[in-house]
Amino acid sequence: MSKVLFIRQENYNQSEIDSAVLRAFDHFGGVSHFISKGDKVLLKVNLVSGHDIERRVTTDPSIVRAVARLVIDAGGTPLIADSPGIDSFKSAAEKAGFMAVARELGIECHELTDPVELPSHDGADFHRIQVSKYVIEADKIISLAKLKTHGQMYLTMGVKNLFGCVPGRLKAGWHYNVGLNREKFASLLLDIYMGVKPDLTILDGVIGMDGDGPTSGEPYNFGIIGAAVDALAMDMHLCGMLGGKLEDYPLYMAAKKRNMPQCNIDPSNVEGDIDSSHVFSGVKLPKTRSMRLLPHIPFLDRLMTSKPVHIPELCIGCGRCAAVCAAGALKHKDRHLYFDYGKCIRCYCCHEMCPVKAIKFRESRLVKIVNMIR
Repeated sequence: MSKVLFIRQENYNQSEIDSAVLRAFDHFGGVSHFISKGDKVLLKVNLVSGHDIERRVTTDPSIVRAVARLVIDAGGTPLIADSPGIDSFKSAAEKAGFMAVARELGIECHELTDPVELPSHDGADFHRIQVSKYVIEADKIISLAKLKTHGQMYLTMGVKNLFGCVPGRLKAGWHYNVGLNREKFASLLLDIYMGVKPDLTILDGVIGMDGDGPTSGEPYNFGIIGAAVDALAMDMHLCGMLGGKLEDYPLYMAAKKRNMPQCNIDPSNVEGDIDSSHVFSGVKLPKTRSMRLLPHIPFLDRLMTSKPVHIPELCIGCGRCAAVCAAGALKHKDRHLYFDYGKCIRCYCCHEMCPVKAIKFRESRLVKIVNMIR
């Protein structure tokens, strides 16, 4: 199985980040092993929505800068890109610091648009997945992911980062079509990951996020940079290191159903400064559903899954939550939200896109009981 590297890195000092990123490339054969002269290299950042850098929602620009410089030095042409869920790409990329990096280095930074069909692979659950043409046209893809919790998918790391290759509102369609079945959504993520096949994944875990991630949690200083040719293997190792149960991680359950070898956690595959026995202290993980108590039946899923609820005193009336709701389960009027929980598919996109943390989770009684007895 592919090796996973964890580098201890406590801050975003650019010279230290440069050294850490170079070390990651060198560990897997050097920059020249990945990048050839003339290569078009897509740097797939995490730009879920527009947030200030200090919120730690997006990949830190110091890591993007370090990777882009190495690509340029190797004779490649880097492109910084992603597709936010609802925000204007330009404004979101400005807030995240990606536009500043692009201007500094004289490279492009733009949205992943123009959907084309992703080539399918043997054993795929989903076919006719559309991703941006820039993904298909790239000679090399380096995924620059962020280490965060995720209300719907438990954790978002290397594999989940590639969902951003699906342009704009097509994401909402997938949320609606897959519905409440998180393992099915995780299987979609696996098919995207295996179709895109990033050449290298570098994970920004210097300061990530726990709690109500991926946008409304709290910054958590993990103090690491992860790297792997096989991002799925890295994600599997990190679940336990974050104090999570693999059975609660939809990505693990979907991969296990396919008998994927990455589910066989081998500590000897972890190299670098931190071994896989390390557990980060006090990481707050989502408790939105017990993944292993009941079968995936829509009625039972709604009973077992936490509801999104409105915090009126925090609301600024922007309407982003209602605009992003794929199920049409949310109406917004005069800073009040009205949820139709019968329609709600518990994708938590409303929570994810709220810029002021005005949507929280309310555990169902069944989830509370499950969490008490586990």
